[in-house]
Amino acid sequence: MQLLRAVVTSGSLTAAARNLGYTPSAISQQMAVLEKEAGIALLERTGRGVRPTEAGRMLADYAAVIDRHFTEAEAELAELRAGRTGRVAVRYFATAGATLVAPAVAALRREQPGIQVELKLSDLKDPLPEVRSRLADLALVVRPQDQLAADGVRFVHLLDDRYSAVLPEGHPLAAKRELDLTDLADEPWVGSDQPGPCLEPVLDACGSAGFSPNFVVESGDYDTAQGFVAAGLGVGLIPEMGLGNRHPAVVVRPVRNPEPIRTIYAAVRAPSPAQPAAVRKLLDALTAQAAQAAEAFTLSGEWA
Repeated sequence: MQLLRAVVTSGSLTAAARNLGYTPSAISQQMAVLEKEAGIALLERTGRGVRPTEAGRMLADYAAVIDRHFTEAEAELAELRAGRTGRVAVRYFATAGATLVAPAVAALRREQPGIQVELKLSDLKDPLPEVRSRLADLALVVRPQDQLAADGVRFVHLLDDRYSAVLPEGHPLAAKRELDLTDLADEPWVGSDQPGPCLEPVLDACGSAGFSPNFVVESGDYDTAQGFVAAGLGVGLIPEMGLGNRHPAVVVRPVRNPEPIRTIYAAVRAPSPAQPAAVRKLLDALTAQAAQAAEAFTLSGEWA
């Protein structure tokens, strides 16, 4: 059809052949094939040239539309390959949302406003099946070191989120600048995490210290847990990222021997060479934001 358009535009088979770098006989053969497929005459001779029949004019017009759409598609593909456009589906958990995801997405939008990011909270379920099945392009997860082997998924380390002790004001242990984990062994505890990867570092650390925490309250989130601690119902361990909204009536102290840590990764599909450019750009933004967050936590003195 593009050859037909060239013939109609130039007015002759010879001119079209010259413009396209073909021989006139090759153009003539292609026109004969096209007319046979169309089942109707497309060109009629006029002296030394040709002109389109009504059917030929219609097909030439469609060829122009197709050519325009093809050019637009090529341009959009180039933008997609360069990571200037695209869509990224992200799964994240709540505390990572404010600290990592929100500023990273904002930075990405400033640099590449053509990239669309779909955000979905995944606190209550494992998002890895969605990454494997391509329902999600990237997921933020807490993962222990010994569980980083997952078929079809690659883990990119973002941040080590350290737990601190949260005590009510006036608690005897609040007088200490830092605590050994065993200092909390005989205390009533306020639980802030559901069973799963965020609770496991706490239980593992307590087990290494030789005790099992006595949970007297289960809160399910960090802000509520701080409220229970402030009311004097117990003590707790909360990761740095969960202390963004610090309750005014609690005291936070570093914990050592051992220090519980939850490690946060970005989970993306493997192998990485097939990864869309938009996903790589968001991953870069998340990595940069995680580095800034780690530096800010260190400077705050809570991790020092």
